[in-house]
Amino acid sequence: MEWVLTEALLSQSRDPRVLLGALCRGEASAERVETLRFLLQRLEDEAARGGGGGALPEAAREVAVGYLLPLLRDARGGRPAGCPDTGSQPSHRRRVLRAAGAALRSCARLAGGPALVAALAEEALRDLRSRDPEAAVEVLAAVGPCLRPREDGPLLERVAKASVALALGGDEEEAGLAEEAAALVACRLLPALAQCGGAALRAVWGGLAAPVRSPGTDRVGPKLLMLSALAEKLLPEPGPGRTPCVPDAGPDARRCWRFWRTVQAGLGQAEDALTRKRARYLLQRAVEVSAELGADCTCSPQEGNGPSLFWWSDKKKDELLKFWENYILIMETLEGNQIHVIKPVLPKLNNLFEYAVSEENECWLFHPSWHLCIYKRMFESENKILTKEGVIHFLELYETKLLPFSAEFSEFIIGPLMDAVSESSLYGRSPGQLIGSGSPLGLKLQKFLVTYISLLPEERKSGFLLQFIQRMNSRHWCAVPILFLSKALANIPRCKALGIEGLLALRDVIQCTMITHQILLRGAAQCYLLQTAMNLVDVEKVSLADVSTFIASLRQEESLGRGTSLWTELCDWLRVNESCFRPSPVCSSTGLHDTSLNAYVKNLVQEYVKSPAWDGENCFLPDWFEARLTATMVLLAVDVEGMKTQYSEKQRTQNGLRLFLAPLMDALMKLGTNAYMPLPKTDRCLQLLWKLLQTCMLKSSGTHNVADEVLTVLQNSVMSATESISEFILRRLTMNELSSVPDLERCRLYLMVLTELLDLHSKVGWKGGSPLWRIISPLKNASIQHLQEMDGSQEPTLGTQIQRVVSMAALAMVCEAVDQKPEPQLESLDVGPTERFLSCLQLNQTLQKPHTEQQSSFFEESSSSQGWGKIVAQYIHDQWVCLSCLLKKYHALIPTTESEIAEPFLPAVQVPGRTLQSALEALTLLPSDQVLPVFQCMKILVPKLLTSSESLCIESFDMAWKIISSLSNTQLTFWPNLKAFVQFVFDNKILTIAAKTKGQAYFKIKEIMYKIIEMSALKTGVFNTLINYCCQSWIVSASHVSQGSLSSAKHYSEMILEACIFGTVFRRDQRLIQDVQTFVENLGHDCAANVVIENTKREDHYVRICAVKFLCLLDGSDMSHKLFLEDLAVKLLDKDELVSKSRTRCYVNSLQHRVKNRIWQTLLVLFPRFDQNFLNGTIEKIFQAGFINNQASIKYFIEWIIILILHKYPQFLSKFWDCLSSGEEKLKTSICTFLSVLTHLDVITQNIPEKKLVLKQALITVLQWCFNHNFSIRLYALMALKKIWNMCKALRVEEFDALAPVIESSLSQVESMHGAGNAKKNWQRIQEHFFFSTFHPLKDYCLETIFYILPRLAGLVEDEWITVDKFTGFTDIPLDAGFQWYLSQTQLRELKPGDWSQQDMGPSPGETEAEFFDVQKKIIPWKNNVPESDLELVFQDRAAKLGKSISRLIVVASLIDKATNLGGLCRTCEVFGASALAVGNLQCISDKQFQHLSVSAEQWLPLVEVRPPQLIDYLQQKKAEGYTIIGVEQTAKSFDLTQYCFPEKSLLLLGNEREGIPAHLIQQLDVCVEIPQQGIVRSLNVHVSGALLIWEYTRQQLLKHAGVAAPRNSVCLM
Repeated sequence: MEWVLTEALLSQSRDPRVLLGALCRGEASAERVETLRFLLQRLEDEAARGGGGGALPEAAREVAVGYLLPLLRDARGGRPAGCPDTGSQPSHRRRVLRAAGAALRSCARLAGGPALVAALAEEALRDLRSRDPEAAVEVLAAVGPCLRPREDGPLLERVAKASVALALGGDEEEAGLAEEAAALVACRLLPALAQCGGAALRAVWGGLAAPVRSPGTDRVGPKLLMLSALAEKLLPEPGPGRTPCVPDAGPDARRCWRFWRTVQAGLGQAEDALTRKRARYLLQRAVEVSAELGADCTCSPQEGNGPSLFWWSDKKKDELLKFWENYILIMETLEGNQIHVIKPVLPKLNNLFEYAVSEENECWLFHPSWHLCIYKRMFESENKILTKEGVIHFLELYETKLLPFSAEFSEFIIGPLMDAVSESSLYGRSPGQLIGSGSPLGLKLQKFLVTYISLLPEERKSGFLLQFIQRMNSRHWCAVPILFLSKALANIPRCKALGIEGLLALRDVIQCTMITHQILLRGAAQCYLLQTAMNLVDVEKVSLADVSTFIASLRQEESLGRGTSLWTELCDWLRVNESCFRPSPVCSSTGLHDTSLNAYVKNLVQEYVKSPAWDGENCFLPDWFEARLTATMVLLAVDVEGMKTQYSEKQRTQNGLRLFLAPLMDALMKLGTNAYMPLPKTDRCLQLLWKLLQTCMLKSSGTHNVADEVLTVLQNSVMSATESISEFILRRLTMNELSSVPDLERCRLYLMVLTELLDLHSKVGWKGGSPLWRIISPLKNASIQHLQEMDGSQEPTLGTQIQRVVSMAALAMVCEAVDQKPEPQLESLDVGPTERFLSCLQLNQTLQKPHTEQQSSFFEESSSSQGWGKIVAQYIHDQWVCLSCLLKKYHALIPTTESEIAEPFLPAVQVPGRTLQSALEALTLLPSDQVLPVFQCMKILVPKLLTSSESLCIESFDMAWKIISSLSNTQLTFWPNLKAFVQFVFDNKILTIAAKTKGQAYFKIKEIMYKIIEMSALKTGVFNTLINYCCQSWIVSASHVSQGSLSSAKHYSEMILEACIFGTVFRRDQRLIQDVQTFVENLGHDCAANVVIENTKREDHYVRICAVKFLCLLDGSDMSHKLFLEDLAVKLLDKDELVSKSRTRCYVNSLQHRVKNRIWQTLLVLFPRFDQNFLNGTIEKIFQAGFINNQASIKYFIEWIIILILHKYPQFLSKFWDCLSSGEEKLKTSICTFLSVLTHLDVITQNIPEKKLVLKQALITVLQWCFNHNFSIRLYALMALKKIWNMCKALRVEEFDALAPVIESSLSQVESMHGAGNAKKNWQRIQEHFFFSTFHPLKDYCLETIFYILPRLAGLVEDEWITVDKFTGFTDIPLDAGFQWYLSQTQLRELKPGDWSQQDMGPSPGETEAEFFDVQKKIIPWKNNVPESDLELVFQDRAAKLGKSISRLIVVASLIDKATNLGGLCRTCEVFGASALAVGNLQCISDKQFQHLSVSAEQWLPLVEVRPPQLIDYLQQKKAEGYTIIGVEQTAKSFDLTQYCFPEKSLLLLGNEREGIPAHLIQQLDVCVEIPQQGIVRSLNVHVSGALLIWEYTRQQLLKHAGVAAPRNSVCLM
């Protein structure tokens, strides 16, 4: 076509100037510029043959300078000058630039002047760094090959360097342009420069192999793009004798380690698939070149003496080819991201390690970084299953292999591996693994770390562990990963690996654990980190001061509780290493050389008690850290001393504690008399005292005698100083000495100490003349006096307002102390001034912010709006604390109506309506963490007002619930507030009154109840709080049963109903937390966190446990209890019927399945309380449940309860026989349930004296089902028949002798079935099934069977298994008298789940261990396919550049409508290398269905838009080009596909899905081909038909190229 065009132009004029001038005038369209290019190329050919005139060079120069260069310059700004404005502007512009560049190259050759070429290159080089370098690249690509390698060498080098710099993009802000520039340079400029000789190529290589200037600027993607484009030049090309064609023709990339690092970065870290594909291509190409050359090749290592990144030896060619073949196969397979495809390939990864390690020399043969690239790729996969598989595979390496040490492995563990294991979802349980057995990945991580550390060289352990721990605190970890990492560290064998830096890093990790919300997991992690420190710290490198600072960073209430095994372990560690610690700076500064623990602690206390610097007024309270540190070390030192004495010298231990505490006790004894003691010193002494008392009294277990002695000595010492301390506190609180904002914290400290002293005295017993006896009344009176005096203050100052807050706080503390510890009897029940004052308090009074003229900026910051608001809130909170104590004391005086008392002497008590209104106001003022006393007051007031002021009470319910619902994500305040709210709204008095009146309050309470249950689905443990409180308030002791004792509960039986069936299906992340918490709990006392942290029992199980234990306590002989239980049973049956009718599908372990399961479990628990009268009304519902198609576990429970009913009340047998005689349509899914009941006929008939009639009825009924067409029904019937017949033979019933031959024959036949088919296996399975072989309905009737054994054997998910330990461990509800009923006494508990009800549980062990000898492999023809580097090239150019094998087959699908068919055809055409696919509309490629089927094939296949009306013209055009038009259609003259020989240039026309090829198009066909059919359906899907023909064409072409003759009798159209 081009030749015809140029001939036509030259026929008009042979003068090139005329022709060129004509083309250079007018609109610069793409067609005009391309025509100019064709003409110049023709003139260039003629000049090469000796043609052309002398004017031609000058004309070419004029075209270049006068037309092409201006055109290219203008193109930089957008649309070229004179270029028409087209819709497809970018593609049109690029077309113009390509044509202009090619024309410019011809001009340069025709002009013949090196100066012109150099000038053009220089100008283009200056424009190369512009924002739009495309035009400059086209110019350089055009003139580059014309530059002279020697004369223009420097210019070539500059062009090469500039092009590489442009492609790599130096700055971060230019990164967006880097990808486009890299594609442009790699596809247009570099191939041109590669033709200019070795100097330019070396310059390009130098730029690509240059070291990275700064981290993060290494552009792996652009580098690999350019390396792929230059792969044939950078890798030596073999000559005839397996040697390089031209020695020293260019660099050999195989010998450069930076080249291989770039390839590895592309393989393991690149985010896009195309970059990874380029990296694989370069690796494959390098291996192929090395194999073809055969010469040895070595790439020097990057550093050290490790193995080369790449090496080749002809002697080991086979081993090397096998290694790299497997390696590339694994990398290709990982692209699929599908675990079922990848898992079979993983054994080949093990083979790679076998190739890579020399066992003889214990060294790496291949650089380990290649293996790590595979793991990096797996770790960064979007498929978390693949990530987990990769992590586990890596962690299992050292279980079977002894790998040599490699620094790369250590860096990989600290980097990518730790990043991968930070994902919580990887720690889930494996299928079939029990809850609480531990995460498989967590256990493998522990084993791996222990093994790896033990194999590390001694000189590297310290550095590795330090980096590992520092990496742990470099990010925010979730609770689960940090727990298992800490556990892994704690299990490393003891070694001296960490110094002070490591200890500090561990302390930082402890701080990281504090951000997690799961307290138990947080505490367990702290325990493991302490054990890590004890195992790994080199005590000679750290001092006791360093160790004590680390210990103080632990939370004792979460981990390091005194008396725990961890505390004992720490004491023993300190005892053993006491003399080895580095001297402490404190001891050194004081001249002490004794490094013992006692000396350190003694000095520590002395330094602590010393008077610190005091800055006078506004002194803040000292930080609590030092007090916590000192208190902990004192007690540790005492317990260590106790270990030394072996408990034989108690006096020595007591003396040691007194010696340590002497400085503190001296200071405390002087508090009351020394008025000039510095304030910071008094603060620190009181802080230390409080911390000592708190640490001693923390929850712990296993406390030994020494600990008891320590507590006794401490208590005695403190009691001796009580008078001094109490006098000091009284003076500070009452003498106006607290007058600044920081003094409020100081006041809190004083009251905390005073509360501890009161608690201490109450435990040891109050004595007459106690100093606390003497200060309580003065403190109370002084506080009231202060508050009364300040009420009349006109202009409040800061000091007066602070003292007012202090006085109210002190009064609140006194009220609480008297309320909680009434032993002293400090107050009588008579109404005195204190009660009158409290009753007349101005509730919710807002403290006016003080105004003063000389306040410093300190006050302005401390009393800002937010800060002062907290102070006011505390003041109001303390008011309500006082009032709640008053209401508790005088609750009997609260009237039910306010009109009863005309002149109340206790207004807050005797006018409850006004007080409750004030409480509602307080709820709007107080922050959420201060509302507890308001709830306590409302609890007392509402029962009195519920009848007379119902609307006000409902308002209080709503307001309180609003606060609770807003706190759903606030952990620290939510649970105490929820507990107080439940105790308020669901108080038994309120429930009773509301149920009695049945007013709006009753329905409001039920509404709140359901809201709480709804909240429980999102926040585990909410419903637990409600059901626990209500059940405890409803419990009636068996010895105090009274009629009507459940009068309140019966009106709220819905709560018990919901509790019995409660339990959500957890999200995966929620289940993971539950599993790991169970794992930690199962560790028991071995994990100190289990001892010091109270088990809140907030799991969903405990809701049902609480309800079931409550039901077990009820007495069936009590009428109110009996009616309550029967009402609950009816509601449970109704609930079951409702769930069964639900449209929601009840699949295995679904929520519907679980709810129904729980319903029948509860009914089984209630069964002993059912009498015959009750069952008369409900037996039909129970039988009806048997007709429903239920899951296996539900069937077992229904069958069990039917058996129990028939055993206890045989009179219901007649109704049971009626069920079995129902129509077959009704029984088709349920007959097996009733047949299973008959297998336990021996139990049913135990209470029947005359069994013959029952046996006869059973035989007659069962025999008819033994001949049912359904195999499962026959099996169940035969099983029942066998059991019944054995009973008959045992009883020797002669009446059944006539049936004996039939029955014996049937049973004999089923027993003697031959072969190993399913029938025989199923008969064996059903006989061995637990329900028919081992289960006994009476002996196995216990809670353990109902809630644990049967759900486990029935295949329910582990979430539904409730062990008896949970029932007995739940002590909120006491055990009932029949506790022995909880446990199973039979061997049923020892059985394992069978495979009858749930077959194909998993592969056998032999199957899982099988080696995969063949794996799925995605075909990538490496030898003919190079990664696509320029997406913008026309497809033919691109195919030529890539070496892609393109056939001469065109597929026309313009008649096809469906996007799915088009997408599938696109994929098929690309796979088999069709040259083009024609579609009716190119918009179809954006269709999601098309993309789903094509899987990006449209990016690599030329697509042409040929609309149906244009088909005739298109087909005729292709005919003119030599194509044979082939139609896929059944016609009278169609050729059989198996007999047809395809021409090389074939066009395949496919018809419409419904109508095929229209008649007017059939006339355009050269031939029709049809696919032979053997079936009845007349046609195939159009995509399938097209795929068959495309493959047949490809097969024939492959055979033709291989020299194989075409099939005989084939028809060929050439």
